[in-house]
Amino acid sequence: MKVSVVTPNYNGVKFLKNYFNSLNQDSECIGEVIIIDNGSDDSSLDYIRENNFNFPVVVIKNDENLGFAPAVNQGISKSKYDYIFSLNNDTEIEKGSIKAMLDLIQDDGVFSVQAKMLQAANKQLIDDAGDEYNLLAWTKKIGENQNSDKYSEVFEIFSSCAGAALYKKSVLEEIGSFDDNFFAYMEDVDLAIRSQIYGYRNLLCPDAIVYHIGSATSGSRYNEFKVKIAARNNVWTVYKNLPIPLKIINFIFLFLGFLIKYIFFLKKGFGSIYLSGLKEGLNTKNKINKVSFKKSNLKNYFRLEYKLIINTLKFLKK
Repeated sequence: MKVSVVTPNYNGVKFLKNYFNSLNQDSECIGEVIIIDNGSDDSSLDYIRENNFNFPVVVIKNDENLGFAPAVNQGISKSKYDYIFSLNNDTEIEKGSIKAMLDLIQDDGVFSVQAKMLQAANKQLIDDAGDEYNLLAWTKKIGENQNSDKYSEVFEIFSSCAGAALYKKSVLEEIGSFDDNFFAYMEDVDLAIRSQIYGYRNLLCPDAIVYHIGSATSGSRYNEFKVKIAARNNVWTVYKNLPIPLKIINFIFLFLGFLIKYIFFLKKGFGSIYLSGLKEGLNTKNKINKVSFKKSNLKNYFRLEYKLIINTLKFLKK
């Protein structure tokens, strides 16, 4: 079994040496690496062209920055293998990680497998061991800033972070790939919700280790671009995936979640930016294709609601 590694790149030449060196040591599981260059004006393409790797490298060159979701979708459409390993360019992967993920994803009910992402600056601390999503429409990284030894067992997660996640291509063809409209942020959570509506599970693979720099493209944890786009995409995520009964049942929680986030960003100096993102999401929701409700998926909606409740309770306990 081999994977197609799919990686968007935007002015990331400073990361590519470590990225490719780490993949070279795991090359027995790699059928191809697809780099989607989003209009870089650095020497990224020169670096790829001038170096030899232990696997074929396919370059898709865009004239402009199309965003993470559209770029990954371009890579998926060109891929030749049954498994898609979505991997950020600002990462290094430990030897044996891809094999561990491939072994875990063989279960028919599993859609994606998340690598345990550790902080490149402090390799004992977790960056992201999967993402939780709750009734407040908040996303939270599992294990962030905790010791990596704390998460040493396989367990089900709500969403795999697309910065280092293995996906079944057959399921992507069934439920759809990332939503191009999202550009970046929340596209992986949207995909995870969709996968659960269809009855699939997402797992953490603790034996797959990826070191991640983080915010390498957007530049910081909070900035105007990220705050606005994430707010817009969160509106789209709720509109797209939750049927009307779940929207009604969860309305108070959703309202409080968006209100508290507004107050938080107001104190950070991004209040008006956050509101503009919410407004854009509401005003453009009709461009988003909603997930069609099917009676055959009814039990999956109950499971989804249960997970949202549990994640909310876990969050409130902390």
